[in-house]
Amino acid sequence: MKRLLLLALFAATAASAKAPAERWLDPECFEVGRAPMRTSFIAFPTAAEAIPENDYTRSPFYRTLNGEWSFLRVDRPGAEPEGFFRSGHDDSSWGTMPVPGIWELNGCGDPVYTNKPYPWHKFFEVKPPLIPHEQNYTGLYRRTVTVPADWKGRDIFIHIGSATSNVTLWVNGREAGYSEDSKLEAEFDITRYLTPGSDNLIVMRVNRWCDGSFLEDQDFWRLSGIGRDCYLYARDKRRLADVRLTPDLVDDYRNGTLRAEIATTPGIGSVRLTLRDAAGRTLDARTLRPRRNAAETTFEVAAPKQWSAEAPNLYTLTAEALAADGSVTEAAAFRVGFRKVEIRGGQLLVNGKPILIKGVNRHEMEPNTGYYVTREEMVRDIREMKRLNMNAVRTCHYPDTPLWYDLCDEYGLYVVDEANVESHGYHYRDKSKNLAGNPAFAAAHLDRNRRMVLRDYNHPSIIVWSTGNEAGNGPNFERCYDWIKAFDPSRPVQYEQASYHGDYNTDIVCPMYWSYGQCEKYLAENPQKPLIQCEYAHAMGNSMGGFKEYWDMTRREPKYQGGFIWDFADQALAWRSPEGRLTYRYGGDYNDTDASDSTFCCNGVLASDRSWHPHAYEVKHQHRPIHTTPRDLKNGVVNVYNENFFTDLSPYRLLWEITSDGQPVLSGTVERLDVAPQTTAAVTLGYKPEQVYALGGELLLTVRYQLRERQGLLDALYEVAADQLTLRGDDPAARFAATAPAGTLRVADKTVSGEGFSVAFDPKSGFIRSYRLRNVELLAGPVRPNFYRAATDNDLGVRQTGKYPDSRMWAKAEPQLTGFALTPGDSEVKAVADYAIPAVGARLRLTYTVAADGSVRISETMTADPARKDVADLMRFGMAFETPGMFDAVEYYGRGPMENYADRSGAAFVGRYAQRVADQFHMKYVSPQESGTRSGLRWWRLTDDSGLGVEICSDRHFSASAIPFAIPQLDNGSPEYVRHPGDLVPDGRTHVNIESVQSGLGCVNSWGRLPRPEYLLPYGDYSFNFLLRPVAGGR
Repeated sequence: MKRLLLLALFAATAASAKAPAERWLDPECFEVGRAPMRTSFIAFPTAAEAIPENDYTRSPFYRTLNGEWSFLRVDRPGAEPEGFFRSGHDDSSWGTMPVPGIWELNGCGDPVYTNKPYPWHKFFEVKPPLIPHEQNYTGLYRRTVTVPADWKGRDIFIHIGSATSNVTLWVNGREAGYSEDSKLEAEFDITRYLTPGSDNLIVMRVNRWCDGSFLEDQDFWRLSGIGRDCYLYARDKRRLADVRLTPDLVDDYRNGTLRAEIATTPGIGSVRLTLRDAAGRTLDARTLRPRRNAAETTFEVAAPKQWSAEAPNLYTLTAEALAADGSVTEAAAFRVGFRKVEIRGGQLLVNGKPILIKGVNRHEMEPNTGYYVTREEMVRDIREMKRLNMNAVRTCHYPDTPLWYDLCDEYGLYVVDEANVESHGYHYRDKSKNLAGNPAFAAAHLDRNRRMVLRDYNHPSIIVWSTGNEAGNGPNFERCYDWIKAFDPSRPVQYEQASYHGDYNTDIVCPMYWSYGQCEKYLAENPQKPLIQCEYAHAMGNSMGGFKEYWDMTRREPKYQGGFIWDFADQALAWRSPEGRLTYRYGGDYNDTDASDSTFCCNGVLASDRSWHPHAYEVKHQHRPIHTTPRDLKNGVVNVYNENFFTDLSPYRLLWEITSDGQPVLSGTVERLDVAPQTTAAVTLGYKPEQVYALGGELLLTVRYQLRERQGLLDALYEVAADQLTLRGDDPAARFAATAPAGTLRVADKTVSGEGFSVAFDPKSGFIRSYRLRNVELLAGPVRPNFYRAATDNDLGVRQTGKYPDSRMWAKAEPQLTGFALTPGDSEVKAVADYAIPAVGARLRLTYTVAADGSVRISETMTADPARKDVADLMRFGMAFETPGMFDAVEYYGRGPMENYADRSGAAFVGRYAQRVADQFHMKYVSPQESGTRSGLRWWRLTDDSGLGVEICSDRHFSASAIPFAIPQLDNGSPEYVRHPGDLVPDGRTHVNIESVQSGLGCVNSWGRLPRPEYLLPYGDYSFNFLLRPVAGGR
């Protein structure tokens, strides 16, 4: 290992010394003069000053370069002003650009979003390594910096955190280096170019694209500029060149070891290492004398507090470089987490336990600043992940800024660290053409992987290395795998493209978007590698239907250990109109000429602003670490299962509540929970049978788990898990069958009237056209059949494949009246309307029964033509109508409070909810689509503020929505479609949909996979019985 460390640190660069004009077109030249990569740390004068470990800005040897720089963007490489890098160049006409800062978000060009295609593919042939000059804008940066005088005699480095796509550096008019790889820092030793105590000119040139861009074809916004912090730092010439720490657990995971491998520069007499616990107590200290500038030692720690995502216990190691006279030349501090990662028995183990990966993919992307993410924003993201019960993150598809890993170490997230290698848009599945087998790109593949591992090695949160994403497979990736496994045998290595054909260069089968059946097929073959999907559950728009079934399988199958949702947050960019209105933009919103993949950048569990989409609640629920199941519900005893692997339930308290038909009747608290990891305990809640079962109606028990005290980023009393159990079920048929009171009805001209109400039928359509209560018209449109919904993003993906009949035929399935008969009676009036639906070859009957209390029973029955094989699945089976906009108060007893659907309802508990129509539609979907449905309804009511309106119930649980927009406004493909929710204009009516069934949403992917079969509505016979009842000031 020592040999490997020294080799990695001091080996000559693989890049060839090309002429400067050729560098950005030469895949074998990706650096000139760049400092060797090392683990992330910055030096301090003493060990005491080096703690806390991750705040490098406190070092006296640090100077930020963040801020405004003089900036000029020219149209193409070679168009730079002559001598722009020299001190005497006049830049007074230049503008400015923030560092960090993205050109396109600071007035220089338009952002481009593409998923797979290279951004220049519309006007320049994709032919590696050739890069267009056209539109390859080049940014020039200039800034004068005063270097502290007391840095004289030290080596001075510049750290450029991220430059897209490359950077050439000049200092005081002299070229200092060149670097590619936009997601790892470029550091250069610029000592010989600087004069400490004086002003020094730093100049950078950044090309929009270079040959390295062929390896950066990720699914995200294609932006340009400096995306991370830049700074200068000074080092003693007698210093720590690198510190590499490898923790382990031994003696059946009881005790810990820590191997420390130290590389130094010449002139170091010794290195003093001190290991401290979280309280600052010294556990061990030892002094090493380097031989040939290297030293190593192994600490042994009895029964350390182990690191895991559940309990991120950290220790501190300080390293002090000592001169021959014993004086400290510099010091650094490192966080240490004692943990062990291995694959054994076909499972991924952390500290000997087969953890579940409740993961998510996260891009470094902010709606206002693009690639630049602040510390506060990173902490916010981790907080939201913790709130969602996520425990793992994949750095898709490149290494993140070093601070991200510090925070994952501190707060507890398992990390898959991924190299910045993706060539998705160039024959990635064709081994005869892909870059994975192209010798010209071999060194670049390895360099990006090697530098990632060298930099991030010390982070306990990183449990898996990933060699790249969607770049095919071949010898270039095999070489990366072999190097990492030799250099770091303490971690598994994965690669998605090696998962499909049994290739050796992945330790984990980590496919993307495998269906349930594909997972089951793999698991049935007694695999030797665990299955952890690197991407699954595509959360685009109104999605995540069927997520429960993935987690049912994960909990059932030992070798299926979860996966990483795609993805954490929508990547839409914030934009303000001249009037100040905020909207979120996606691909194609900036111009009509650039390459674009539209809304495909918006697949988040969260919106761009980190507000929760409705499906986020389902993610949290299915990820919950505590589960409640019945044991002896009659006597108030439940089973509580602790799904955690390392922590008990003592930090939580249990709250329970019993409701009768949605009204709370009993509640209580269990303050202490004694449930060990991975065990189930019986917990007595404290209610007695006679208190509960004497009550009428549907009886439901809801159990919630709250943190008793603040834990990490989660506040005290935060609810981490909940379940709802049935004590006595609902009887919708009995509610529907209730007899209406007797009274007298009148019939005139297809209008039925009674005491305070009237119901009018349209003889041409057979639909109810008017429903009046107390002389107030309740309808603003007829009550008519509805079989269609505005397409979700997943619906659109299915449609675009062309593999299935187009569901839009149901939007055009207009019933044609073939017969209408109205039969008067004293206390009820019946009407029957028969229809043909030629577009789908079906027959439809609507049967109405108007009672003396003004209620209308409606039976909707469709009979399909079994000979028709060309008819699409239904989107819903029900009816729709509009009311005047003053009817905007919704109250219901069913699932909520968030929108929910047949295949996404686990987090939506049954209860009574009061809401407003304006809040029913989710305005944060970046493109309008179906939204607002509530399912599992026992009854549903829409009223004005006085309580006047209608109530609906059925002989089964049903769904309904009331939103301020019409389906065509929300339906992509409709002439009335509106691209952005902020541009939707309510038409002054409330649009109501009610149905017995609605198709599921699905989540396997958004480009062709249907929802699970049990949530589809295949063409066939359907019926729906419901009661439309007037209400006035109460039920």
